[in-house]
Amino acid sequence: MLLELAKPVALFLCLLSLLTVFHTVFFTLEDPQLLLQPHQALHDRVMDSVLLLALSAGISLVGAFIFREAEPYPHPSLSATLPLQLFYWATALMLLLFPLASFLETHYIFSPIIHW
Repeated sequence: MLLELAKPVALFLCLLSLLTVFHTVFFTLEDPQLLLQPHQALHDRVMDSVLLLALSAGISLVGAFIFREAEPYPHPSLSATLPLQLFYWATALMLLLFPLASFLETHYIFSPIIHW
């Protein structure tokens, strides 16, 4: 009974932690003092994202344990549970989109040259 109530809470916390990682990676407000040091701003953003990703992995792992214990006796593997699958897919998408967004921002969006 208690596990069935804990499953939506664990899933919500997993999604919320992944949202904070996504927000930190893509939608950061940079300090105007760091405009002269762009490498420091990028380093800070990447380190914050990695730390939040580790926290999100821990939350997803706890959620996976809750989801696994709610299943009948031949428990599925941890990687087959919904919180860890969400974590895997979200991490893969962020790892793919971050270099792509950085490339597009550097070479196409703020470039005065027309590339068409």
